[in-house]
Amino acid sequence: MTRLLNNIAATIPKVDRLLEQPAVMELIAAYGRPEVLAAVQMTLDALRQQIRQGGVLTIPPLDSIINQLHHQLSQHNRPSLKKVINGTGIVVHTNLGRSPLADAALDAIRNAAAGYSNLEYVCEQGVRGTRYSHVEQLICELTGAEAALVVNNNAAAVLLALSSLACGREVIVSRGELVEIGGSFRIPDVMRQSGAQLVEVGSTNRTYLRDYQQAVTAETGLLLKVHTSNFSIVGFTCETSVAELAQLGREKALATMLDAGSGCLIDLAPYGIGGEATIRQQLAEGIDMVTFSGDKLLGGPQAGIIAGKRHYLEAMKHHPLLRALRIDKLTLAGLEATLRLYRDPQQALTTIPTLQMLTMSIKQIRKRTTTIIRRLRSGLPAEIELFTHSGESNAGGGAFPLLQLPTILIEVRCAPFSPTQLDAALRSATIPVIGRINRERYLLDVRTIRDGDLPELKNSLHQLVNKPSHRQFS
Repeated sequence: MTRLLNNIAATIPKVDRLLEQPAVMELIAAYGRPEVLAAVQMTLDALRQQIRQGGVLTIPPLDSIINQLHHQLSQHNRPSLKKVINGTGIVVHTNLGRSPLADAALDAIRNAAAGYSNLEYVCEQGVRGTRYSHVEQLICELTGAEAALVVNNNAAAVLLALSSLACGREVIVSRGELVEIGGSFRIPDVMRQSGAQLVEVGSTNRTYLRDYQQAVTAETGLLLKVHTSNFSIVGFTCETSVAELAQLGREKALATMLDAGSGCLIDLAPYGIGGEATIRQQLAEGIDMVTFSGDKLLGGPQAGIIAGKRHYLEAMKHHPLLRALRIDKLTLAGLEATLRLYRDPQQALTTIPTLQMLTMSIKQIRKRTTTIIRRLRSGLPAEIELFTHSGESNAGGGAFPLLQLPTILIEVRCAPFSPTQLDAALRSATIPVIGRINRERYLLDVRTIRDGDLPELKNSLHQLVNKPSHRQFS
């Protein structure tokens, strides 16, 4: 038996012979000789191992080995970060990259990435400038703030503000607002890192203005309010308003700040999405500073925006931590382009994908559903069946935790796949499709399926019938 296995192993093609094959030379041109050589050696070593274990008694044809090489190299070079189709109905889906960008933002990012730019250069004067100037005036125009600053996310904005204004001093916060955001990051942790000392007041469900008043001491550096954007406390509750906290700050000569979380630049109440004040409205209530995200309700790239009184912002602009938290040119380009769209609120609502999806009426969704079903059914295998149901979508991204938006759900059936197997199969497609399972049905929410997704969604559905066995997804 050993002699037989040795004889079989001796017929394995040599490395040099494989590398000389025209098909392998094409792989070398595509992936480079070192990577192809490593793949060839790995493939042949695996074949030898299988022979030693008695799992292979005949050497595969050369074409089969080359096909295996091609598959191995393509898999190894597939990007880890890739497009997925969001069929969950969660508009600002943190795990799926939050907000898709508007075309204007994508164009701005391409332009900034393709060559040099005036990132920190004033062309008219021929002197060094500041990167923050490209968006500061826009933010002030849209929010009514005196000054503004942008860092790489909202947690960084809060950290910079606390480090600049309250390091070594007390910061008073309601117990009901000590929130935890994604990835287990908590407000007390951010505060501790800044060097500020947390002072909790009130109770989980009720915090009065007098609680803040009684906690103020000579060591107090800041009064902080945190918007509970990713959860809601209902029932027997009391909350100190932004206006009340701002008034107390003025009386005590203390800085006041609101961590608005998602942040909103347009009043969405006319579209059935109420309860979220705009940044302009919050600043108008007298709060000194507001921090908020650029990539949630605003619909831009990931960023943390600080808007407020000039003398507080100047302290942050000169803090050494700012350099570690600064945004890069691509984020800046995308954010500037997104903010410019807000100069015309109607343009923002129709061109920023997040706002488009959030404000889409059920009438519009029904019309889109008809179009999507027609386009998907055209040419789909008979095994795949599509049905529609009423349902609800969610805002996501920590915004409007109780909001449910009426939507239409497309149920996908494909025998012999169960809903769980369908979910696994579509998640493993070339362009992964992320849906949801409810009441033993695999569902895709029309609200978050974009027009450009349809050809790829159809292709991913086609791949279902080509799966060798549904057992691999059980």
